[in-house]
Amino acid sequence: MLEKIYDLFGWTFHQRHAFENLIKACGNLFGDGFSFKSITASIMVIVELFSAAVFKTPQPAVGDKLDLSGYTRVLYEEFEGDSLNTELWKCRGTGKERCGYNAPSQIRVEDGKLIITGEYREDGELGPGWYSAEVALKEWQEYGGYFEIKCICNRDYGFWSAFWMQSEHSYDHELSAGGVGGAEIDIFEAMSYDAMLKKNRNAVTQTIWCNGGDDDPDNLDKIGMGRYYGNDIYDTYNTYGLLWTEDEYVFYVNGIETARTSQAVSHAPEQLIMSLCLPGEINFSKDYKTEFIIDSVSIYR
Repeated sequence: MLEKIYDLFGWTFHQRHAFENLIKACGNLFGDGFSFKSITASIMVIVELFSAAVFKTPQPAVGDKLDLSGYTRVLYEEFEGDSLNTELWKCRGTGKERCGYNAPSQIRVEDGKLIITGEYREDGELGPGWYSAEVALKEWQEYGGYFEIKCICNRDYGFWSAFWMQSEHSYDHELSAGGVGGAEIDIFEAMSYDAMLKKNRNAVTQTIWCNGGDDDPDNLDKIGMGRYYGNDIYDTYNTYGLLWTEDEYVFYVNGIETARTSQAVSHAPEQLIMSLCLPGEINFSKDYKTEFIIDSVSIYR
């Protein structure tokens, strides 16, 4: 029955997921009792889910709580000291990137935080221009783990904060084999504070790029898992996580499941990356400066 509704309206994964959560939320409206507070909160969630299903707006995380029973934390990086631990991490992709450059100069560690800065530099080591950076874990990862970041996303516009994975074959149609041979897994992307029509403000996207680029690198096949609200993500710390098993991906925001799928599950090694991404073009003042602040990164197996 639901599939017929989805096909009738041509709904995306995000809309289907929101509609299914809407049904659950309506069924649970009085599950916590008849207090005014609980009923009001439930109605607000129902309104948000209805909007997400019909208009593709962000939706709240309303799934199960994260349960890591049987898992052991094998990495807990709190970024101590005054520089990046190069035994664990590296600056990734130094050089030309979209409208500017990625460079190690944009990475600093202070007060137990990793900070990636986006800014215009006349004295940049690669020439005048816009600068940012990507940081990657040197040890590549495979399925069977949970990966989480605690961070404050950059605010304003242009640059965007991201925590993601990439394989050697993410964008090769034949070798990616629909994602099994390697995918790009966007655990979260915060597509800027000043997003179009403000509808994405305080929300992150979660996406799987899963089928290579064919002959058109600008038209990659993807599974858009959806947009999900965080809690004041530009000023306070939120957590974003991925449980990647042999059979499925399960995405989380602040320890609450947002979405899951058994499609395009990579069985290839993936590189874990934190980045303040440069946009394709910038049309604002050279005085602009923005920061992606990472408190910690955890891996469980």
